[in-house]
Amino acid sequence: MAIQRLGIIMHGVTGRMGTNQHLIRSICAIRTQGGVLLSNGDKVMPDPILIGRNAAKVEALAKAHGVTRWSTDLDDALANAEDTVFFDAGTTQMRPALLAKAIRAGKHVYCEKPIATNLNEAVEIARLAQGSGLKHGAVQDKLFLPGLRKLDMLRRAGFFGRMLSVRLEFGYWVFEGDLQPIQRPSWNYRKEDGGGMILDMMCHWRYVLDNLFGEVKSVSCLGATHIPKRWDEAGQPYEATADDAAYATCQLIGHNGEPVIAQLNMSWATRVRRDDLVTFHVDGTDGSAVAGLSACRAQSRVATPRPVWNPDEKQSMDFFGQWQEIPDSQVYDNGFKIQWEHFIRHVVEDAPYRWTLPEGAKGVQLVEAALASWKERRWVDVSPLHV
Repeated sequence: MAIQRLGIIMHGVTGRMGTNQHLIRSICAIRTQGGVLLSNGDKVMPDPILIGRNAAKVEALAKAHGVTRWSTDLDDALANAEDTVFFDAGTTQMRPALLAKAIRAGKHVYCEKPIATNLNEAVEIARLAQGSGLKHGAVQDKLFLPGLRKLDMLRRAGFFGRMLSVRLEFGYWVFEGDLQPIQRPSWNYRKEDGGGMILDMMCHWRYVLDNLFGEVKSVSCLGATHIPKRWDEAGQPYEATADDAAYATCQLIGHNGEPVIAQLNMSWATRVRRDDLVTFHVDGTDGSAVAGLSACRAQSRVATPRPVWNPDEKQSMDFFGQWQEIPDSQVYDNGFKIQWEHFIRHVVEDAPYRWTLPEGAKGVQLVEAALASWKERRWVDVSPLHV
């Protein structure tokens, strides 16, 4: 067994997502386990260099996690032929230009979503990547969640029969910052800084809907800024200019060609009374299922109870107890780490990989359609995207 080194330039990993999910739980975890196993029995060991503008912050992050290389000079890092992969988890506004620079430097590219703030830039960078002959990918971590993998298993097994509808409930209360400390970055609530629920989350829902339930054909969306005033990391008040909630309906064409309706409720101004911070409720002719981040519960047609509407008596049925939990059939690893391993195999041994930048552009396409629907108060069709 041979161990191959893979130099990875990691930009923008000092943020919450970049540090926790991509550095600690993905690249560092892969290094701890001894690398990524290839089909021939060899292993690939990531060798990251952390890049950021704040030298003290980047150096501290590197030392805290045993990373020996760090720098504030991106151009110098891109000039190093021994580092062949560029990863970006920085600001969305900067992402297309950074990816283009890395591609022109001959680097394979992998990045967080959204891949751009608008569809024109998303298509442009996807086309550049496609034409370069280099490997490219966009994060689609939700597909690797245990709950959604169980839900997908039910779908592939034909459990639902004819799928009818999907109801997604996402969100929780993000503290304003006056009484309790904020638990999300303040830029998330400033449109001028790339914030907004629709831009952040519709990218996720596009690939989840397309892969698990059916291809998105049209959308109707209403956004809202429920909390107009928030306090930033320094405790200073600011105007929230971005949407902090959105309520959408999508028309899908299911995998069997039948129509499926998807309702998407997402809010950072809601208090949770459900199984998880996100739940996917799927109804079909032969059964229903509800999945969260980890768990999935199902109810088949023959096990469906017969409730009776009677507003004059207290409800005696335990509706939550009538569902069967889908067991863990395997040990589920971190979703970000799993996709990193797929991408590394794609780079090193050309393993199949479908979560590419054109797929990321589809997410931005749904964002623009949802924003247009909100602005123009109408249904917007989502045409096939040609990259």
